[in-house]
Amino acid sequence: MGNSLATKTTLPPLQTVSQCETAKFMGTWFVIGVKPTYLETTCSNAVEKYTLLPNGGKQDHDVDIDFQYNKKEPVTSALKSLPQKGWVQGSNKADSGEWKVSPFWPIKMPYPIIEIDERDYQYVVVGYPSRQYCWIMSRRPAMEESTYKELTQRLATKHQYDLEGLRRVPQVWTKEERERRGLTKEELPDKYLSPGAE
Repeated sequence: MGNSLATKTTLPPLQTVSQCETAKFMGTWFVIGVKPTYLETTCSNAVEKYTLLPNGGKQDHDVDIDFQYNKKEPVTSALKSLPQKGWVQGSNKADSGEWKVSPFWPIKMPYPIIEIDERDYQYVVVGYPSRQYCWIMSRRPAMEESTYKELTQRLATKHQYDLEGLRRVPQVWTKEERERRGLTKEELPDKYLSPGAE
């Protein structure tokens, strides 16, 4: 995700998920759809990696987030990276849909998790109080069209989102790009590579 300071809204607060196990949320997510920040208007192959930090350490946050993306076209355009910090909110940090994320000090943005695959943690939707931004993410670089449509419908009907400006993020991968990004075959199986790239 990118960054912005625009949080004021007259809309009701977003309804976060009732259950989101922090440990299960960790790992690799591919950004499938986005109402973009200024950093994401042309991005492709956007990937976020979440790493839970141990309790009692010297760090001042709960989660490291590694956000990488191609600036424009997949593979060939410039690779960008935006490391971020995450804080799980609430009394139970092991299970919460309320987070805050910081792309850099002193910015700390709300990061409400508003939809999630509660059984398998295969998809997630992160919102933003003003509804200006959202992120639809999947454990794989492709999502079933029926799932994508259902999630966008929930954004509109349940969460009062205007879907204008929502863009599909191109996800086109080669074996070389997978290796360059440090992704494993478990995270990005061969079947998701471009034809002839295996």
